[in-house]
Amino acid sequence: MTVGRDFEEPVRERSELVIGREELVTTARRQLSRGGSVLLHGPAGIGKSTVLRALAAEYAAAARTVLRCSATESESHLPFLALADLLGLVVSEVSDQLPAPQRTALESALTGRGESSLQRDGLALRLAVLSVLRALAAKGPVLLVADDLQWLDTASTELIGFAARRLGEMPVRMLCAVRTEAHDHEPYLRASAPDTLPVRMTPLSRAQVAELLARRGYRDLPRSTVRDIHRTSGGNPLFAIELGRALAESPTPPSPGDPLPVPTSLRALVLSRLDQLSAEARRTLLVASAGARPTLALLRAAGRENAEAETAHAASLGLLATEAPGVRFAHPLISAALYAEASAAERRAAHAALSTTASDPIERARHLALATTGTDPEVAARLAGAAALARDRGAPSTAAELGLLAARHTPPDAGPEERRLQAAEDALTAGETDLARDVAREVLGRATEPAERVRAWMVVIDAAGQAMSEVDAVFPQALADAGDDPRLLALVHYQLAWRALLVEGEMAKGREEAARAARLAAEAADRRTELLALALQAQTETLMGHPDAPSTIERALREPQDERVSCDHNGAQYARFRWQIMSDQLAEARTTVTGLLREVRRRGMAESEVHYLRGLAETELRAGHCGRALDLAQESLLLARDTGIGEAATAMFTSLAEAAGGDVDRALALAGDAARHAEEEGDLMYLSRALGALGHAHLVAGDGAAAVRALRRVRELEGGLGISDPARGRWHGDLAEALVRVGELAEAQDVIDLARERAVRLGRESVLGVLERAEALVLAARGQHDEAEAQLTSAQAQLGKLGYGLEAARAAFCLARLRAERLGPAAARAAYDDSARLLRRCQARPWIGQLEADTQVMLERAAVPAEPAPVERNPLDALASLAVMERQVAELVMEGATNREIAARLFISVKTVEATLTRVYRKLGIRSRVDIVRLTAGQRDR
Repeated sequence: MTVGRDFEEPVRERSELVIGREELVTTARRQLSRGGSVLLHGPAGIGKSTVLRALAAEYAAAARTVLRCSATESESHLPFLALADLLGLVVSEVSDQLPAPQRTALESALTGRGESSLQRDGLALRLAVLSVLRALAAKGPVLLVADDLQWLDTASTELIGFAARRLGEMPVRMLCAVRTEAHDHEPYLRASAPDTLPVRMTPLSRAQVAELLARRGYRDLPRSTVRDIHRTSGGNPLFAIELGRALAESPTPPSPGDPLPVPTSLRALVLSRLDQLSAEARRTLLVASAGARPTLALLRAAGRENAEAETAHAASLGLLATEAPGVRFAHPLISAALYAEASAAERRAAHAALSTTASDPIERARHLALATTGTDPEVAARLAGAAALARDRGAPSTAAELGLLAARHTPPDAGPEERRLQAAEDALTAGETDLARDVAREVLGRATEPAERVRAWMVVIDAAGQAMSEVDAVFPQALADAGDDPRLLALVHYQLAWRALLVEGEMAKGREEAARAARLAAEAADRRTELLALALQAQTETLMGHPDAPSTIERALREPQDERVSCDHNGAQYARFRWQIMSDQLAEARTTVTGLLREVRRRGMAESEVHYLRGLAETELRAGHCGRALDLAQESLLLARDTGIGEAATAMFTSLAEAAGGDVDRALALAGDAARHAEEEGDLMYLSRALGALGHAHLVAGDGAAAVRALRRVRELEGGLGISDPARGRWHGDLAEALVRVGELAEAQDVIDLARERAVRLGRESVLGVLERAEALVLAARGQHDEAEAQLTSAQAQLGKLGYGLEAARAAFCLARLRAERLGPAAARAAYDDSARLLRRCQARPWIGQLEADTQVMLERAAVPAEPAPVERNPLDALASLAVMERQVAELVMEGATNREIAARLFISVKTVEATLTRVYRKLGIRSRVDIVRLTAGQRDR
């Protein structure tokens, strides 16, 4: 059914209960706002009812009548029960409008006092339900909300479907949910209103499951555990919450290799069909649940002779998916519940069978460990070897699990702590910082050897990430354990260098500590630590504008190299990348970071992957490839949130990418979040970057005053940190431009002069081009238009030559605006066309929006002659003379809607709203939206 203006889109707050459903909820909202109906469908526990309640709460206020029903399986045999829930309280409002036969049949069905049935009163009942809905809709919009359609009694389903198919143009919306598998929603769709939109509820991602668990109070679960919950639940919110609750209530967390505690409620839900299997078939499925990639051949090799027939029977019961030759459970929770149901002896037997038949040596070693009780040096050695193989394959998470199993089976006098420490370092590499920290703390509770203790302290510090201030107490203990051993002292001073940068904000001290760590590591012949310390020293010198930076990078790149350090984000190759991108070597920077990204992905180095995705995105953004940069930045942010690594820094850069090629509101939100996180963690380095991104987003959004506030603080922070290279944050041109917008021309020139001096000294050509563009705006504001035009033309050419596509396009846009203001629309047309071509090539959506708004105004000024001063007239007559879009916008302004709300209601952009309002003001002879309200209010008062 198509509904016109009877429904209004509600003013709403985002529901905190709906997690990870933004896209599908937006789709449903759009359908409901058009007056259409929505059918939510998906398996049990997927979140249909949660989304249904949230949408119903939003749209109930816009309806005069809300009809609700929620069926249950135990009541599905009772005829007309759902119909009574829907109409029982409202039918009296309109019963006098029904013909007598319809009224009698409906009253009998709803009260149960008569003998009404579909067989006897079918036509009268069908027409009665339709008549009631029509009568209610005549009084105002109706919203029908029905949950669990699969349990609706047959009679109610038939009557509601009959009416729904005949509602036509009436203002009746249906919001329903049904439990389905695959595409089983089709029968329900056929029984719904003709325009019903089916919306499939999909599983949550790992990051969304983590957020859901945190919202429910399960915040202290290690990320490795959250990963297991996500895998076991299959992204099902209900299953994930139940697993999280079981873990929270468990007195001891599961050890590596142990199953998650599956609560009884979920076991009953997924294993109810196991009773139909023989005992032998259940053993076959247990072996399959213990295996990583079970196949029929593997099951037969493990002694399950009738595997083919038994798995076929299980598939017919819905326990397995038909996927020969592989054996896949219909849902991961079935496998987990089946494994949890088995006794310890049954599990060991399954693993023992697989320890000799699995094809992969890593898998065989894991099964051997889980089949063995107590310590066993031979088993421990095989597990340590399998962990090393997993590490070489780029599977550090698997290496960590195997390493912990190896430590469990290592006798106390054979070095279990060394294996635990290696497992903790593998967990760090995989991005499982919680697991790494917990293992290191366990080692510190047992170890007495200084080398083991210092190594464990280093894991604790690394696990803190950017929040180094939270582990301040660790440093004195680590120094005490290190004694006078240069190798151990080098490790501690390397971390002290990072502390000086991130916590104290002292660049010179950080450089000094890094150099000291490099000297100590060289003395101890610890090349790995020496390389890391030299790379950090080089990055510090680069930010300081120190003349030794190139030579330090060269020292860090000399042979011999450590293959893991060479691709680490704290290694010399990344320091070289930073130097290249700050020195305008964009092609070289892209080659370097692309190679690094490829290598860390091969090795499974999650933290480095986050950094290199961000680095590649930065390179593409500098080159003006805004769409590509945004895709990479969003991929990096997704990985950062999934692993909990570098979220603030990645959000900061994603904000820059959104401001260039995406959505300015998202840019503002991301930068604001990044700044808050950095401030909470005491991370001064990234706080300055986040505030720089926030200031840039404000500038793109047109809020010069907010941009000035944020960027002035960046200037203050970087001055205190000792950062002098203007290519580090590239905020100087933005601050100068924002200062011009607020009329602070002298301060803008001071910012330009100081940054230019440093850029000249360091050879930062692109920074000089941006400063030249900003200075042209200062000149224009002072009335020196010829000089400003010449400088903008020069800046555009210089930035274009260097390959900075977006910055060159911005210079062209500034030039077009300047010519339009100075010479009029006709003279600026060519300049606008040039800037439009460049911005579209960059896919710079926010800037294109600004240009289109400018162009619209320019064309109107050129086409419409100046009107004489408006004479007093009836404002409502004036409104009637407006074009359709203009009148709709003006009417919404009268209702108090903001530009953003108007854009959402009319499905247009905010820029289009602004341009339309400009035309409205001119035609009505007024200056602002306030005047529209005043005009109409004055007319109503007459």
